[in-house]
Amino acid sequence: MKINEIPKLRHLDQNNFFLIAGPCVVEDESIPFEIAERIVRITNELHIPYIFKASYKKANRTRVDSFTGIGDIKALEVIRQVGETYDIPTLTDIHTEQEAVRAALYVDILQIPAFLCRQTDLLVAAGKTERVINIKKGQFASPVSMKYAIDKVKYTGNQSVMLTERGTTFGYNDLIVDFRNIPEMQKLNVPVIVDITHSLQQPNLISGVSGGRPELIEILGKAAVATGCDGIFLETHPNPGIAQSDGANMLKLDLLEELLYKLIKIRKALV
Repeated sequence: MKINEIPKLRHLDQNNFFLIAGPCVVEDESIPFEIAERIVRITNELHIPYIFKASYKKANRTRVDSFTGIGDIKALEVIRQVGETYDIPTLTDIHTEQEAVRAALYVDILQIPAFLCRQTDLLVAAGKTERVINIKKGQFASPVSMKYAIDKVKYTGNQSVMLTERGTTFGYNDLIVDFRNIPEMQKLNVPVIVDITHSLQQPNLISGVSGGRPELIEILGKAAVATGCDGIFLETHPNPGIAQSDGANMLKLDLLEELLYKLIKIRKALV
């Protein structure tokens, strides 16, 4: 799959990385628009192709009382409206075969969460929707083994697959990124993205809330671009301290423009 095959993706600079960014989850009906409007302005100025992301619900939470969403259809409608308002492609996570069919009616790209990257029925159901499929590499998976996840989607006839690196389990409550994974997964002839916020997550802390190291986002982003990734994935919020999910490893929205400017300078040095 080539990046220019993603519906509605503006190819502002073919030599640049593309960006997948947005809030972790649809928290209400206004914040996704606030975030998307800001990122569209920034990415247009910097000539970065942009995909809006938001989970319409959070199925993977540590505690039973954690926020999961505002309602599936309501949240999916918000994501669709963001895409239509700013004429940009949209992405959301799915967790079951039934969700694949439903979410495909609202978004351009379906994302397979890292924990579910081996779920055959889910990958096949996603492939059958004919949407672009972004598979996150499991925290337990080798880069070479992701060939088989790709094969499950392509088995349906859907050739539009991307892979995202999001760290490897490093003992308890920590992750580490092996940047050798980027060229290894690119050998599979799919775009390779690096998630520079979830890779800094500290999952399943004793409090029941995941922690993170957001001060390292810039370092991870620079390393990812220098290694030659095709895309950058990050979650951002105007005020991560009050975000309903993953606030501990999010990038504050006000810091995004400066970060992208620095990453572009690295990219230009490579081409």
